[in-house]
Amino acid sequence: MTNAANAVLSLHASRAAPSVWPEQHSSENIHRGGRMHHKLARRQFLKTVGLGALAATGMELLELPAVAAISPAFNTNSSNVARLLSGCCAYSYDKELRQGTMTLEDFILKAVELRLDGIDMTAYYFKSTDPKYLHGLRHLAYKHAVPFSGSACRASMVQADAKKRADCLKEIKKWVDVTEQLGASHLRIFAGKLPPDATLQQGIGWTVETMKAGCDYSAQKGITLGLEDHVGVSQSADVCLEIMQRVNSPYAGINLDITNYIPTASQDAYAQIAACVPYATHIHIRDHFYDHTPVDMDRVWQLFAKAGYKGYVSAEYERSLPGGDAAAVGVPKLVAEIQTLCRKYSSV
Repeated sequence: MTNAANAVLSLHASRAAPSVWPEQHSSENIHRGGRMHHKLARRQFLKTVGLGALAATGMELLELPAVAAISPAFNTNSSNVARLLSGCCAYSYDKELRQGTMTLEDFILKAVELRLDGIDMTAYYFKSTDPKYLHGLRHLAYKHAVPFSGSACRASMVQADAKKRADCLKEIKKWVDVTEQLGASHLRIFAGKLPPDATLQQGIGWTVETMKAGCDYSAQKGITLGLEDHVGVSQSADVCLEIMQRVNSPYAGINLDITNYIPTASQDAYAQIAACVPYATHIHIRDHFYDHTPVDMDRVWQLFAKAGYKGYVSAEYERSLPGGDAAAVGVPKLVAEIQTLCRKYSSV
């Protein structure tokens, strides 16, 4: 038997027979010197067996973090350690949910079947915003250990008319309240398309005005607003980043849809994704870009890992994309790819 193995057996024996450390039998010793003797014994044990042997014997014997047994250099406090969780948007089953062949209750159970870490409850499919209905969804999800990664509404903030901007803010507040009732912490919102004769800077200004007020409200409930790079003014990383800087709220982020950025002469889609990942509060995934070219998924996950993204990476399946299958086939395939890449590049 090796010295390391003998040392481990000795430690087990000492725990089974506390009389080995008689100082600890006195309550005074426990507060004064007993703990010091225990620490010295542990230090001696470290010297005896070496750190390499500890990884093989189980770090829990010394009450040290289990991650140290995997990699002593792994820094769990680092903001650069990615934590990637698989998710799925209800929108992935858009046809089924609209036609009534699937309900949001069914979607929650589908999440169990797909072994998802969480689901995004797209607002289009709620039967009601009555608290009783929302609490029923929340309870069903809890009973099946399915967290809600967030909710998503259609509120579009690019409105030239001040009254329409006020109405948009009311809509955002309404869905913040719904999100709170669901027990989720994130709400996706849109900027929107420019109206005729409006300039880009005007559109950005209207978005900032409404989103800042929305974040002031959502912050009171601990809910983050995620601006999606959806069709319209926000299909540019530069615009998204300007909005984030001007809103300047810890409750503002980017709901990063990796497929929607329009490439420019100086920035392709990947460069724009990389620029926005540090601000991402939720991520939506499809496997084809806005122009229908395939996404290099592994490359995108490398960007998530490099930025230390922590959060949900949710499938948003589009059957209308080239080669699109029915959701029953396409969603599990996309989810499986997401889960594989999350395992590859995540700390979990």
